[in-house]
Amino acid sequence: MYEDYTNQSLSSKEYRELLGTAIYVFNSNNGFLIENILRADENNKYDWYELIDKMGGDLKKIVTKTIINESEKQNKKKLGKDIEEIFSSLVETRNRIIHSFAITDPSGVQILRTKEKKTHTQFTITTELLMKFIKDNEKLALKLHEFRGY
Repeated sequence: MYEDYTNQSLSSKEYRELLGTAIYVFNSNNGFLIENILRADENNKYDWYELIDKMGGDLKKIVTKTIINESEKQNKKKLGKDIEEIFSSLVETRNRIIHSFAITDPSGVQILRTKEKKTHTQFTITTELLMKFIKDNEKLALKLHEFRGY
């Protein structure tokens, strides 16, 4: 498929819409996570400008120091752990999406593929994978709302 704005071969509009939605909801949650980190940062150790530039893996360490610690104080240890686990999983999937490569599949469809970082096993970024990623981002958003308290 082609568009007026590029001569490069593209995947379907639906696939690109899901891909864009996946990136958008992750980025939205990343900002929401940072908001929650800053609210839980009792010592004002972090600032938005520093956090927004951090890689997901680096944010995970800060989640432990802030959100998990604050959750424990509120007797909601599981909530903090859930946030950390969901976010970590999303970061890994997001990385696989971002570091993917375009292919033409055997049926002639343009689609993205990626690989497992450690094993190098390749797999296709299917619409199902993108939908799961979007839904998992929704789960994270709900947990972050619960942590924030409103």
